[in-house]
Amino acid sequence: MTREERRAILGDELVAKIRKRVQEAPDPSPELVEELRRIMTRPGGAIPTRRPEADDRPAPA
Repeated sequence: MTREERRAILGDELVAKIRKRVQEAPDPSPELVEELRRIMTRPGGAIPTRRPEADDRPAPA
C-alpha cells in the first residue's frame, strides 16, 4: 500500500494523530533492541543441522 493510498483510507487527521503517538512513544530498551535484532536476523530460528542418515537416502523412484 502506498503512502497516498494509506492517507486516502485513513485521512489526514488520523495520520497526524498516529504520528503524534509515535513521537510520544519511549525509546526501546537495549534488551528489546537486542531481542528484535535476533528475531529479524533469523526469523525462522536456528538453522537446523544436517542429519546424514536422512539426507543420504536415495530418492524414491
